[in-house]
Amino acid sequence: MNIQQLEYIVAVDNYRHFVQAAEHCNVTQPTLSMMIRKLEEELAVKIFDRTKQPIVPTGIGREIIDQAKTILREASRMNEIAKHFNGDLSGELRIGIIPTIAPYLLPHFVNPFISHYPDIKLHVSEMITERIISELKLGNLDVGIIASLSEESSLQEIPLYKERFYAYVSENTDLYAKKYILPADIEPNELWLLEEGHCFRTQIQRLCELSRNSQFGSSFSYRSGSIETLIRMVEKNGGITILPEMAVMELSDVRKKHIRSFQFPEPAREVCLLVNREQMKTRLIDALKTGITAYLPQEIFETNKEIRIL
Repeated sequence: MNIQQLEYIVAVDNYRHFVQAAEHCNVTQPTLSMMIRKLEEELAVKIFDRTKQPIVPTGIGREIIDQAKTILREASRMNEIAKHFNGDLSGELRIGIIPTIAPYLLPHFVNPFISHYPDIKLHVSEMITERIISELKLGNLDVGIIASLSEESSLQEIPLYKERFYAYVSENTDLYAKKYILPADIEPNELWLLEEGHCFRTQIQRLCELSRNSQFGSSFSYRSGSIETLIRMVEKNGGITILPEMAVMELSDVRKKHIRSFQFPEPAREVCLLVNREQMKTRLIDALKTGITAYLPQEIFETNKEIRIL
């Protein structure tokens, strides 16, 4: 029995496919299959039920795979202990970030971060919160950058910053004449939303007390995956959309004329790092948190905000 065999059975469990698991492990499928069979022969049990598609673990296989994950985590911890002792800040950090944060956060800190930590390699992918949670559990990500929503007991949230929500309103709406607005002022039929699956959409539904079945317009329905697209829809077609504070900071002076604040307590979201409680890259994740908070606009960290986290 060796570490490599344990990595192979965990990969097959993650992908439920021998070819995809082999590609992930950078070996040929016959090599991976042979090594797994040798492990099964050594333990005198079948780890996978190969008669089913996709492949699934047997009952005893599930227990063995869970134990393999524990062993692999502990083996990785040895490297982290040595790096910590040597003051070594190097390695790869696989990051998943939600699309409503990525375009506003990444430009602020990526270049300064890689200049300050040249031995840390960042691999960043945009994905919705649900997938980030899944990839963290599978071990395919080291950290997620999300808006705090998770109730997963196996995952830990590390707060980064809070950002308020603002309304972006068309000149053709009654809200344009107001300085401050209430969520109750928003007409659902005039509201442009992100598509299903985005946690930002869920927060706006909660803010406006909209149900999943609320009707948005009688003859045209459009849900985007891009905040920029929603802004342009308001500009060209009227109505209203909701923007996070970092997005508002990026607007031109002309566009900022369409911004309206909510009355106190202002709605907001908390942006955080999401990590597996048993992850081993503590020093790299600490460096990521330090880098993000150091290079963001400092007004985002103002503490004299009366806000309501959605």
